[in-house]
Amino acid sequence: MRKTTKLFASSLAVALTAAVALPAMAQSQGDWTLGAGLGLVNPKSNNGNLVGDLRLDVKSSTRPTLTFEYFVYDNLGVEVLAAWPFKHDINIRGLGRVGTTKQLPPTVSLQYHFNSQGTVSPFVGVGLNYTTFFSTKSRGVLRGGDLKLGSSWGVAGHAGLDFAIGERGAIRADVRWMDIDSRVKLDGVRLGTANVDPWVYGVSYIWKF
Repeated sequence: MRKTTKLFASSLAVALTAAVALPAMAQSQGDWTLGAGLGLVNPKSNNGNLVGDLRLDVKSSTRPTLTFEYFVYDNLGVEVLAAWPFKHDINIRGLGRVGTTKQLPPTVSLQYHFNSQGTVSPFVGVGLNYTTFFSTKSRGVLRGGDLKLGSSWGVAGHAGLDFAIGERGAIRADVRWMDIDSRVKLDGVRLGTANVDPWVYGVSYIWKF
């Protein structure tokens, strides 16, 4: 996490330096944007228990992300989040790694952008997340078993800052929270629920069209 925090801080510093004295990237009805960057999915520290007191621990993952946003009104946009599949190690405390899984978290959000005529434009959004898990494999003490994680629907919150570096470009630093709860099964038997509920930290470049 320290390396990630330093990366985000460095990116923000570069953005602020580049943004000085440049025209802002205004967002008006009918505009749309494309964003490309990196996202860090950081599950909460307590991911629930399996079959009683076996504490589940889902590890973090960083992958490339894409966003598409269409402005239905001035400053108000509908955003779709896509990403390269995130891969997570699944641990049980005291037993070590028991599996790995991949997931895709497509999310649709309604977002309002403040001060869109300015150099620094904050925004907030709320939406719906669907997370599908796939390529799940058992490891360690569960090796050989058929480990499955079920899909999840949940709310998602989004907030961030756009630092304009021209009339059609900006650097974005953002954070999301996603409600992700997945039923865990081994050989068809339900073991419990993985409460992933991650914070997702991102840095990206935004193009306006």
